Amino acid sequence: MTVPLSQEQKIVHFLNRTSFGPTQVNIQRAERIGIPAYLDEQLAPERIPDDSSEERVAGLKTMRLNSRELIELYPPPRLQRQQGDMAMQTMEGPRVVILELQQAKLLRALYSNRQLYEVMVDFWSNHFNIYAAKGANRWLTTSYDRDTIRPLVLGKFKDLLLATAKSPAMLFYLDNWMSADPDSPGAQMAGPNNRRRGLNENYARELMELHSLGVDGGYTQKDVQEVARCFTGWTIVQPQGQGVFRFEPRIHDNGEKTVLGQRIARGGGMNDGLRVIDILAAHPSTARFIAAKLARRFIADEPPTAMVDKAAEAFRRSDGDTSTVLRAIFDSPEFFSRELYQAKIKNPFEFVTSALRVTGSETQVTHQLLRYLGRMGEPLFLAQAPTGHPDIGSSWISADMLLTRMNFAIDLAASRLPGIKLPAETLKDRAGLIRRIAPDSLSAATQSAVAQAEGNQAVALLLAAPEFNRR
Repeated sequence: MTVPLSQEQKIVHFLNRTSFGPTQVNIQRAERIGIPAYLDEQLAPERIPDDSSEERVAGLKTMRLNSRELIELYPPPRLQRQQGDMAMQTMEGPRVVILELQQAKLLRALYSNRQLYEVMVDFWSNHFNIYAAKGANRWLTTSYDRDTIRPLVLGKFKDLLLATAKSPAMLFYLDNWMSADPDSPGAQMAGPNNRRRGLNENYARELMELHSLGVDGGYTQKDVQEVARCFTGWTIVQPQGQGVFRFEPRIHDNGEKTVLGQRIARGGGMNDGLRVIDILAAHPSTARFIAAKLARRFIADEPPTAMVDKAAEAFRRSDGDTSTVLRAIFDSPEFFSRELYQAKIKNPFEFVTSALRVTGSETQVTHQLLRYLGRMGEPLFLAQAPTGHPDIGSSWISADMLLTRMNFAIDLAASRLPGIKLPAETLKDRAGLIRRIAPDSLSAATQSAVAQAEGNQAVALLLAAPEFNRR
């Protein structure tokens, strides 16, 4: 007979899945008010004070600027050379913009009281992935994170689908800003590098394959072409200037179209794209695809079919409300099954943030910390492929990646990471650290190794142990 999880194990399991790692404060609050009430709080982040997190992020100047201001203050290297001494002020221009974006993401994951909200920001950012180092996206990604993704992560999926479709960063990343009806008047005008504009299918394909229906969602190559026609004219005003969305009717294909069997009448203009968003958001394949991805993130690499079914039904019933789908997942009796306990391998971002949180480390986000993430395989905002970073454990457990995790654990425990201070209490209270990592569930091998170690060696062994690398 399978032994059910203890209440202490349930709390740590719940916090491992809904945050970037348990802290003593989180554990105590969940014990005091109970898991259901704690979930209610996390699903209403606007009611949770978060001054500590936002005060830290407020020190990052670029996080307050719009795309035009970022381009002006942190120009491309060629403009810096023309401006002479300003190059010293801009510190290599766009590199600073991406660096501060990475720092803000880490600071919020570490210090925000709105942990489930930050987990969902990470989830949707990866789902609607863009590559921050591609051209104009070096300046557009800050707004993408702040204005497109973050306001909508616990709301309706359709709103996120539309917001990302209109985002200058997404339009630039997947080249839709240049997509045009080749026979339209505007297509005869020279585009960048004096190339004539034509139809580009990149965004249309990823919109269906990665953002909504899934690769087996029932669409055809003809649907890709028709969707691409619907989104002609969705473009950007000066990607490296104003950097804002605009619908340009002069390059739009105004002909009749058929998407997934539904007719879109001619002459619709921008409404053609809006109609596609409606069709995709309401499609049964989208409900199933998004439910499966959420279940994979919060349950297991191969989540139980019954839980995916439950999540998909919640998606359909709520018109794609993310909070409703999450509640269906967390309220499932299976969520606290012994089989799902520590069933997920942490990705590098989760590993690093949870290590810093569980040890109570006071952290400044430095270049060295960000480099560690890159060496583990997850440079923040720099996944080049539209698929983003994988959410399957096998992607993160190569020999080199595990060795890098071990080295990070050793450096953290030995206080060799600049800007990071490990509290003395963590070194003294080994039992407390074990309870935050894996109450009553350390393997005999891990227990034996830790028992023979002292001080920072014991902390390093715990952070490098299989139990901590899982959540």
